[in-house]
Amino acid sequence: MKLFCHLLYPTLLMLLGFAFFQSCLSSQPTQSNDLKIYRAAYYNVENLFDTLDHPSKNDDRFTPESDKKWNTERYFDKLNKLSKVIAAMEYPSILGLSEVENNAVLKDLINETSLKNHSYQIVHFESPDERGIDNALLFQKDHFKLIHAENIRINFPKEVVENDFTRDIVYVNGKLAGNEILHIFVNHWPSRRGGVPESEPKRTYVASVLKAKVDEIFAKSPNANILIIGDLNDETDNTSVSKTLGAKLSLDNLEDQSLYNLMSGFDQKGIGTYQYRGNWNLMDNIIVSTTLINSGSKIKATNPTIFQQDWMMYDDSKHGKVPSKSYGGPNYYGGYSDHLPVYIDLVIQ
Repeated sequence: MKLFCHLLYPTLLMLLGFAFFQSCLSSQPTQSNDLKIYRAAYYNVENLFDTLDHPSKNDDRFTPESDKKWNTERYFDKLNKLSKVIAAMEYPSILGLSEVENNAVLKDLINETSLKNHSYQIVHFESPDERGIDNALLFQKDHFKLIHAENIRINFPKEVVENDFTRDIVYVNGKLAGNEILHIFVNHWPSRRGGVPESEPKRTYVASVLKAKVDEIFAKSPNANILIIGDLNDETDNTSVSKTLGAKLSLDNLEDQSLYNLMSGFDQKGIGTYQYRGNWNLMDNIIVSTTLINSGSKIKATNPTIFQQDWMMYDDSKHGKVPSKSYGGPNYYGGYSDHLPVYIDLVIQ
């Protein structure tokens, strides 16, 4: 399998040794000596809709009668393609998803594909998003014990935008490996439609809502383990991510109760998760509290990876290899998603 395992922390590599590198290639959770390794991933799955017309949902584009001609065959083909990607990532213990229509598609994904053998549970809330899509979290119940789940509703003030609705942030906390508390946020921030400067205030506002929740957690638990995953529709150095949310780009001079963006190294090298008009953008972020990278932490966030296999890509004559997507407008391509998934490994000592 062509997993490329990137470690940002040389000192951590010395600590974990060769056994950890070997564990990158085995099933999750992996146990090596006194270490347990749990994979946490995020995947924007590109419009995972069922084929039914739900009056309360903006799903008219994804029915057999629509110009996309979205039917049962195409629906189950997409489910199986997504499960192939998830299987190739070795069935992450924790998996954040974006662009899912409802709970029914999540049930089909975990019950009607190879995921059915891995005891996945669902956290999902219906949100008021104008496209009819939501965020969700899947977790293997033998690896992660759910304590609390809630949706964080985004109510834009009039000075930001009027009559605009976006995806709820999904917030979950629970116990990893029996007793280590982990706080997880699954995000899909507003798109850049209309232009980056014009749409930026919406993403900045969502970032401020998330930051307030993070600060609330730190106020109650200064050493909280926090994992923020999602398609932020901004890159690591954009204002919403690096300034408003405060996700640092460097390991230098990190303070306690702060956040660090594990994907910043990729972004600085021009490596991305989504291609737009020939340009790679790193929209899919993994951000952690500094407690997850400090030397004394019980849980360590390691091995940040943009997961890519040749079979997930399409060789575009103009732009080279791009993620193989399901649709381009009304044109059906039968691919996987227009985004590449990302993951990290959480190592528990």
